[in-house]
Amino acid sequence: MKKLNMHTPSISQKKIDIIHKFFPNCVTEAYEDNSGKLSQAVDFDQLKQELCDQIVEGPQERYRLDWPGKRRSVALANAPIMKTLRPCEQESLNFASTRNLFLEGDNFETLKIIEDTFLGAVKMIYIDPPYNTGRNLLYKNNFSESSTDFLERSGQVDESSGKLVANAETNGRFHSDWLSMMYQRLRVAKNILAKDGVLVCAIDENEFGALSVLMKEIFGGTAWEHAYVSVVHNPRGQQGANFSYVNEYLIFVYPSGTKAIGDRRIRNEEVKWSQFRNWGGESERTDAKNCFYPVLVKNDKIVGFGDIVPDDFHPKQTEWIGDLAYVYPIDNSGVERKWRYARQSVDEIATMLRAKRSGEGYQIEIGKTFGLYRSVWTDRRYDSNEYGTKLVNGLIKGSSFTFPKSLWAVYDPIEAVTGNDKDSIVLDFFAGSATTAHAVMHLNADDGGNRRFIMVQVPEQIDSSLPAFEHGFTTIAEISKERIRRAGQQILKGECHPDWNRDVGFRVLKVDTSNMKDIYYRPDDLEQSDLLNMADNVKEDRTAEDLLFQVLVDWGVDLTLPIRRETVQDKTVFFVDDNALVACFERDVTEELVKELASYKPLRVVFRDNGFVSDAMKINVEQIFRQLSPTTEVKAL
Repeated sequence: MKKLNMHTPSISQKKIDIIHKFFPNCVTEAYEDNSGKLSQAVDFDQLKQELCDQIVEGPQERYRLDWPGKRRSVALANAPIMKTLRPCEQESLNFASTRNLFLEGDNFETLKIIEDTFLGAVKMIYIDPPYNTGRNLLYKNNFSESSTDFLERSGQVDESSGKLVANAETNGRFHSDWLSMMYQRLRVAKNILAKDGVLVCAIDENEFGALSVLMKEIFGGTAWEHAYVSVVHNPRGQQGANFSYVNEYLIFVYPSGTKAIGDRRIRNEEVKWSQFRNWGGESERTDAKNCFYPVLVKNDKIVGFGDIVPDDFHPKQTEWIGDLAYVYPIDNSGVERKWRYARQSVDEIATMLRAKRSGEGYQIEIGKTFGLYRSVWTDRRYDSNEYGTKLVNGLIKGSSFTFPKSLWAVYDPIEAVTGNDKDSIVLDFFAGSATTAHAVMHLNADDGGNRRFIMVQVPEQIDSSLPAFEHGFTTIAEISKERIRRAGQQILKGECHPDWNRDVGFRVLKVDTSNMKDIYYRPDDLEQSDLLNMADNVKEDRTAEDLLFQVLVDWGVDLTLPIRRETVQDKTVFFVDDNALVACFERDVTEELVKELASYKPLRVVFRDNGFVSDAMKINVEQIFRQLSPTTEVKAL
C-alpha cells in the first residue's frame, strides 16, 4: 500500500522530470548524502556537455556506460561542420526523376549535413555496422586502438609511459573507438527519425552487449521500447572455440505505446492451415450463438461475412445463391458447430482466412503463422551464404564481399516497419553492398509501394589484391552503386505491381569541403594580402550545380526534388520543384531578370552575392520582391 507523502511536492523533482523529458541521458542514479537512499539526480557534467559543442571536463563516477573518448563523441555530435554535398550526375541513374539518394562520404559527416533536410522525416533507419571483429576484407571492421594509444588517452599511463594502475584494462581498447564511432552517429540519426520511426541495427555477439546498453542510453526513458530478434543466418554454423555460432541479432528501437511493427506477412508456402471451424468440447452452435454465421465465398475468394443466423434456421454446410456461396461451420457429419471467432471480431482477422474447395462446397481454413513477428527468425532465406554472398556475386562477379546480408534478412524488417506506410523513407548509413536499397526496390515491386531509400557509403579503397579490384572497382561505394543498378534492372524484368512507380534510380551526391573559400567563414583571419581573393567568395573549381545543392542543404530543402534548368534572359536559372526554389548564380544580373524571376512567385530565391550588375541593383533586389512577390524569401550566396 502506498503511503501519503506528508510533505509538499518536491519542486526539484519536477525540474528533474523536465530535464529527463528533454535530456534523458542527463538524469542518472545517485545516493543522497543524508539518508544514503538511491534516487534520481541530474548529471550536471553531462548536461553541460549536452549544451556545449566543446569537451567539458567532469570526472565524477556514476551509473552509466562510460569509455575513454565518450565526451569527445558528444562534443562532435553537437559541433557544426563546414562540408557540403556535390552532385555527380554521371554516376547517378535517372538523376532528374529519381527520389532515391546515394550519398558518398564519411557517414557521420553525411548525417550532420542532411540532419536539417530530413529532420523527423525518416520512417526507418536500418544499419548493419562493422561488427568490430577484424574479419571483414573490404572495409575497416576493427576499431581497436594500439595499447599505447588507449592507455595514454584513458589516463592509465603518465607522460613517461609509466603505468598508473596495477591492472590496465587493455581489453577496453577493442571497444572504446567502436563505441565512440557508433555513439556520435546514433546521436545524430535519432534526430532524423520520424515521431513514429523505427531504428533497426544488425549486430553479432561481439558487440551486442555494449550496443544494447548504448542504445538504451541514447534512446532512453519511457519514450522508447527495445526488442531483440535472433536471426539464424548461418545454419551450418561458424566454428568457435566452444560454440558453433549460427545466429546474429537485430535490435529494434521504436516509440513506446505505438503499433510500430506491422503484422507478419508471410508467403503461402510457409502458412500452416487448420480448420476455422471448432471441434471437440464446447464447439457446437449452442455453445456460442454469435459464432454461427455464414462466410461469403465467390470464385474461391472470401468476400465477406453474413449476419448471425437465427436459432430456427438450419442451413446446409454450403448454401449457394447464384455464384455466391454461404459457408457455415457444419462438420461432415452434419453437426452444427461454431467458428473460432465471433461475428463482431471476425473482420479483423479476415486476411488470415482462405476458402478451400470441398466436394460441392467449401471448407474455411485459418493460417496459424500469421500475426506478430517472433523474436527468433529461422527461415532458410536468411542464410547469408545462399541469399547474401551468392546473390551479390551473381549480380557482380568477384564483388569480394565476404559477409553480405541475406536480401531477405533486410527485406523482412523493412516490410515489418513500412508495410502500412508505402511512401516512407528508409535510410542506411552503413550501405556496404547496398542490400537495403535492393530490398526497398524489391518490396516496392511486390506491394506497389513507392518507398525511397537513402544510402550512405564511404568510398573506402579496395585492396589491389582482391578480385573486385581486378574487375575494375576501386572503392566499396562503386560496388554499392553498381549493385543497385543491376538489381534494379533485374527487378524490372520480373513481375512488378502495377501501382509501383518503377523508380530504380538514385541521385549521387558526394561529401566535400564547402564551396565557399575560407575567407567566407573566417574573416577575422584575413591579412591585407588576402583582400584580392575577396573578389569572389566561391572556390574556382565549383559549378553552378554545386552551389545549388549547397543552397538546398543550407535551406533544408529535399535533395530529391525535381530540378529544371532554363535560360532566362541569357542567364542560367534553376527551378527546384517548379517554384519551391529559384536560383541564379550568373554574374551581371539585371533588374529586368530579377523582375521576371519575381513573376514566378517562388517560395525562395537565391543569387550569387557578387553576381549583380551593380551595388545599387543588389540593394534593390529585396525591394523588387517585396513589391512583386512579398512572400518570397530572398538570399545571396
